[in-house]
Amino acid sequence: MTLPRTVAVMFLLAVAGCAARPPAVNLQPAGLSVAMAHQREVDERKDELLRQLATCESGGHGYADRPIYGGRGLYVGRFQFVAHTVINYVKQMDGRVLTTKEAIDLAHDYDQAAALAKYVIFDLGGIWNWPLCNRTLGLAKQVAEINQL
Repeated sequence: MTLPRTVAVMFLLAVAGCAARPPAVNLQPAGLSVAMAHQREVDERKDELLRQLATCESGGHGYADRPIYGGRGLYVGRFQFVAHTVINYVKQMDGRVLTTKEAIDLAHDYDQAAALAKYVIFDLGGIWNWPLCNRTLGLAKQVAEINQL
């Protein structure tokens, strides 16, 4: 039995196409250098440390449906900041002067509070601000490992 010529040609092309190697695929996004990939790894490790800290301090991380308070209202947000501490560190970090209400609002906003905690931990070495979770999570060891990356 002979196949019509067009079917035979299509068959040969299909077989030849299967035998050919696919073009090389670059798994690294365009423009992503080794340094950028390294920085991304460092940032991911820092973010994971912050998630652990927030969970340890308040039982969770990320957005909360309602404000989180601890210590009879003294500690605020996932990172359990004191409003006065937020005021002082924000002024030190970027020069902004916050009111107590603004400091409480910042502490309740996970992303802003995480950025502040990251500054306190990695730029100021202030892991002592979270004494219980510092010991529980081994923050000193984790921070040292991240800083060595």
